[in-house]
Amino acid sequence: MTRKEDVVDLRADTQVHYNCAQSVMVPFAGDLGITREQAYDMMLNFGGGMGCGATCGALVGALAALGGLGLPQEKRLELIERFRAENGAIDCATLLEAAYGRGEEKKPHCDGVVYRCVDYVCQETGLE
Repeated sequence: MTRKEDVVDLRADTQVHYNCAQSVMVPFAGDLGITREQAYDMMLNFGGGMGCGATCGALVGALAALGGLGLPQEKRLELIERFRAENGAIDCATLLEAAYGRGEEKKPHCDGVVYRCVDYVCQETGLE
């Protein structure tokens, strides 16, 4: 199973809630030398913009994965700039407000952001 397939399955799981940060990090757990449960636990407090609408959890998960996979800090800046350019903001509250303004529902909007963040980590690391 590819990481993209994995994250699609995680986001579709109705038995366990995976926040955006967990959804991005869990598919890379094995590559990071940790269990999926450890990745889930590590990212628990980063969903919903750290629970207060701050930095998007998907972005935080991608940044954590990039760091854990040994990519240089320059990749952090690239991802933040790319994310902002593609989404107009990096904070959860603003992203959701814009999505609502476009008539998008929360889950499909967040799923798309999560998928794009997983794609970015895969592209930068060569992992599928």
